This record gives sequence, C-alpha cells and structure tokens, in this order.
Amino acid sequence: MTLGGAGTVARLALGTGLVLALWLGCAGSRSDEKVTLRFWGMGREGEVVAELLPDFERENPGIRVVVQQIPWSAAHEKLLTAHVGRSTPDVSQLGNTWVAEFAALRALEPLDEQLARSPSLRRDDFFPGIFDTNVIDDETYGLPWYVDTRVLFYRKDLLSEAGYDSMPATWAEWKRAMAAVKRTAGEGKYAILLPSNEWTQPVIFGLQAGSPLIKENATRGAFSDPAFRTAFDFYLSLFREGLAPAVTNNEVGNLYQEFERGYFSMYITGPWNIGEFRRRLSPDMQGRWGTAPLPGPEPGVPGVSTAGGSSLVLYRHSKHKVEAWKLLEYLSRPEVQVRFYALTGDLPAHRAAWGDTLITRDAEILAFGRQLRHTRPTPKIPEMEMISIELQKQAEAVIRGVTPTEEALRGLDDYVDRALEKRRWLLSKRGQLPAVTS
Repeated sequence: MTLGGAGTVARLALGTGLVLALWLGCAGSRSDEKVTLRFWGMGREGEVVAELLPDFERENPGIRVVVQQIPWSAAHEKLLTAHVGRSTPDVSQLGNTWVAEFAALRALEPLDEQLARSPSLRRDDFFPGIFDTNVIDDETYGLPWYVDTRVLFYRKDLLSEAGYDSMPATWAEWKRAMAAVKRTAGEGKYAILLPSNEWTQPVIFGLQAGSPLIKENATRGAFSDPAFRTAFDFYLSLFREGLAPAVTNNEVGNLYQEFERGYFSMYITGPWNIGEFRRRLSPDMQGRWGTAPLPGPEPGVPGVSTAGGSSLVLYRHSKHKVEAWKLLEYLSRPEVQVRFYALTGDLPAHRAAWGDTLITRDAEILAFGRQLRHTRPTPKIPEMEMISIELQKQAEAVIRGVTPTEEALRGLDDYVDRALEKRRWLLSKRGQLPAVTS
C-alpha cells in the first residue's frame, strides 16, 4: 500500500469516527429528551392540578406535563373541536356525564387492559356507582378523579325542636318529621327547599324508587311507569302539603340567609355547599346545621343519590399512552387525592383516601362518604342532559298547576321517544332491538 493510500484510509477512518461520534451524540440527546404530556383541566381543578405534578415529574424524570386550564363553559366545545381536528390532549379531566358521548365518538382510549395490569389500582378502589359512570357497553373509559353526590343539609336545632334527634331513614318518617318541623317553624316557613327549576330532586326520587328513567336499552322513556310515578307523587306531595314552597332558586333571594332565618330547614345539595355554609352562615349558626344521607323509600332500602364528579380520561390519538397511564395512576393515589381535596375541596374518588384524618374529623363530609356507597348513575347516553332539562320543565308545570301529572309524564315520555329515535334505529340495525319503523 502506498503512502497516499494509507493517508486516504486514515482520513476515511477519521471521517467515519466523526460521523459515528456525531450519531451517538444525537442518539444520546434523543434519549435524554423528555416526553411531554398535555393535560387539560377544567375550572378550579385546572388551576391547582399543577401543584401536584412536581412529585410526579421527579418520580418520572423522562416525563414533563404541561397543563392547560379551560373554563367549564368552553370545555365541551373545545374538546369536540380537538377531537375532530385530531388535536386532543393526552389526558384530560372530563365530567362523568360526558363520558358516554366521547366514548361514542371513539375519542377515548379504553382502560380495562391498563387496569388489569396495574399494580396499584383496582376497580374496587372506587365507589361502585361512581365508577360505573365510566363504563360504557362493558368497557371502562375513565377513572373517577373526584366525586360528587347530593345529601341533605338541615337545621339540627329545628329538627330537634320538632322532636327528632337524627334524620329519619325512610320517606314516610321523613315526611312526618318535615310536617313537625313545619308546625314548629310557624306560618310562612317551610320544612324543605326543592327549587322547581332544578331537575336533580325528581331524578333522585325516581332512582330511589327503582326507576331506570329510560328503558329498553335506553331508547324509551320510563317516566309514566309505576316506579317513577310513585317517586313523582311523593315529590309533588311535598309541595301540595305545604312542606316545600313552589319557588325557583331565583325567587329565594339569599339561600344562606333564608336557611339561617328558618324559611326552610332542609335542602338537598352537594359538597361545594359545605364551604359556603361555613363562610356565609353566622358564627352563631355554626354547629346548628349538619348533613345526612338521603332517606330511602322504605325500611331497609338505602336512599340512593346521583353519581357525579369528574373523571380522568386518556385519548385515542395520544402518542404517549404508556406515560399518560402513569399520570392517571399517580393522580389516583390516595395520598395525592387527599392533597387534591385539601387544595380544592373536591371529594376523593379513591376510597382509601377517606381514611385520612383530614376527612374523618369532618362530620359534615362524612355524610357524603356514607351516601357515596349508595349512588346510581343516570342513563349513560349523550341525550340525558337535555332530557333532564325537559323533566325539570314538566315538573315545574305540574307544581305550578299548569299541567296535570298524567299529561306531563306522558309528554315527557313522548319527548324522550322522539329524542332517542336515531338511537333506536341504530340499535335495531345492530340487532340489539327489534326492527322499528318509526
């Protein structure tokens, strides 16, 4: 080999070495790059969730989480737009009444396989009724993040004056207690406030009576059926017997002042009002009010309530599903859920978190824990929100004497049947219903 040839070989070797070094350097830099997860949070939760993430990122140094806060008023439209444009985040908060809609759009990733493999999470870690809101056609599409239900807020002092040392457990005894409170309170005052512009109360009573609300694979209204009719009659009787005023929320004025002055002594509402009652009622009133699970229709039958809250979901278009699942597992840890509760007041979804002293020493919160063992989801169809609004309209018309009960319930079923016509057609094509011609 000539000297020139050896030099060429040396130059080639040097060049190859430089290329190899550059390649290794690039490969190393790529391996050091972090996976960036996009998380969309709504309202107050979107503000504070970032405070929980530094620990997650320290545990997972290869993952960075970017949080975008979205107002609740814009969240639904923004999520739909993102799905259509294939620009959804990796993970988001999702109101659990929206899960059915986004699952139907095939926007969400099913989570059953991840749950089955998870060393730290099981379905039994969550309240059954709440978890069920995330199960659509036997597939799990979300994990409960925080939970919400309705219980009774009541004046303990006025109930005691009426001869009751605790909230009754059945409809019949509860109504007798309300009548006694009404007599004790006097003229112009009532036992309970059931705002006629809210759909929650008739829905709760319907669920308690065993009504499915919507029947035949969620394709037909069940409001004229005996179970809901029984519940609706009980609900209406509270107005007809003068135990509840026929008013809307707007007609009450200041809810907290009216509760304090005894205009009403009971109110069915959610956990956000614990903080409001503590802030807005006078110091003298503290200790004179409490919370209790809802009474049931008959002895031995717990009073169920609605299954609400928000879930954590993983999107099908995410390119980082393994890392996104790690984030869901982290945010579901009991200790992280307790921190989230301390920041927001949102009730923990993981049942183990309810053993923390921050919760066990709070008597008003514990009533929610008891109620959460007995919740039922409303029908898991996208149309349920507008059906609930129609129920509220029809119920208010009956309360105000504009529409007879039978006419209102038949009208409600007719409305539901029209609203679900396309669903019936689709299910019949799949063989899940008999063929229909309407």
